[in-house]
Amino acid sequence: MHDIRWIRDNPDAFQERLRARGIAAAEVSSTVKKLIELDDGRKAAISKAQALQERRNAASKDIGAAKAQKDEAKAQKLMDEVSALKGELAAEETRQKDAEAALETELAQIPNLPLADVPVGTDEHGNVQKSISGTKPTSNATKQHFELGEALGGMDFETAAKLSGARFVVLKGEIARLERAIGQFMLDLHTTEHGYTEIAPPLMVRDEVMFGTAQLPKFADDQFKAMPTEHWLIPTAEVPLTNLVRESIVAEEELPLRFTALTPCFRAEAGAAGKDTRGMIRQHQFSKVELVSITAPEQTADEHERMLAAAEAVLKKLDLHYRVMTLCTGDMGFASQKTYDIEVWLPGQGAYREISSVSQCGDFQARRMQARCKAKDGKNTRFVHTLNGSGVAVGRALIAVMENYQNGDGSISVPSVLRPYMGNKEKIGVGK
Repeated sequence: MHDIRWIRDNPDAFQERLRARGIAAAEVSSTVKKLIELDDGRKAAISKAQALQERRNAASKDIGAAKAQKDEAKAQKLMDEVSALKGELAAEETRQKDAEAALETELAQIPNLPLADVPVGTDEHGNVQKSISGTKPTSNATKQHFELGEALGGMDFETAAKLSGARFVVLKGEIARLERAIGQFMLDLHTTEHGYTEIAPPLMVRDEVMFGTAQLPKFADDQFKAMPTEHWLIPTAEVPLTNLVRESIVAEEELPLRFTALTPCFRAEAGAAGKDTRGMIRQHQFSKVELVSITAPEQTADEHERMLAAAEAVLKKLDLHYRVMTLCTGDMGFASQKTYDIEVWLPGQGAYREISSVSQCGDFQARRMQARCKAKDGKNTRFVHTLNGSGVAVGRALIAVMENYQNGDGSISVPSVLRPYMGNKEKIGVGK
């Protein structure tokens, strides 16, 4: 959510940053004009209501004076005026609330503004490589994960389709255990080495919580809703973790707050028809380890790099080849100011695929959640900043391990850091 006062004070900067996101100049200009008109209407309603209230207060005092002078005619006239003013005031207060709601609705549709150092581009082709880790592996064993998983009897898409339809999978045996091991390894890494506090959050949340992290109202079609309670199934643990500070004031000396959770995630993927229909790349249900930080504004840039390093540490310990991309203005998420994507190399696909997205959101989500921090002097409050990142997606990490650690006989070697979670097995699928 944006600050209408900042928009009014900085209309050119606001429009320039929105145009950088690829929004047409005419649309940007029209949006700003509409925002100003709505805010003018809100201000006019407030001013009128204040004037009516002041006149009502004055008339009420005059009633007492008229009665003291035994001027009943004047007192009655004033009482009639107060009664009329009451109705006018109620109407003006309603007009003010309607104007505020209309302004909030319009502001809620506008994406966050990219930072000045974000590369300008229209889509993924405008992304810029920040770094690359290791060398691309070469191997004659280049089956895709679903070929390996089905051959081992550990991935059953057919039964999943009978149970739930497309974009689901049933994992079995050693593959199911390997996925669980990956999730536990990542959760342990972030809590013991990176200073994150483990949270077990609800998997269903209310409308206002989804609004707080900007899944609503714009992306309602990408979500799953649970009936009859009308809770939303979380698309990522970012939603409940970030909202842990909603409608609260945190002492600045307590910041940054760092949370992590391993949860199932649920996404309708309404905009992904026809993409990645084979395998586990794009599922309606998947597991992910999420990282969330709540910071003071001055801490945000450093925290972003720290969070990226925490996510990278997972892939480094798994000895997976990957690259980090700085997303361009046209490829960032709605709530992001700046985003790094980590793309892991999948030899079965012969391509890099996203396995983590690490974003800073500034005060964009905090304004929607009404989450503030209080300065050390205890006098002033300001909105916190929020950051989130995958640390990392468990299903895609499973895919990466399977494809990068596959052997010619169809078995899969277990990375050394996962063996303690796998009963010290060095391979799975041996003899299959």
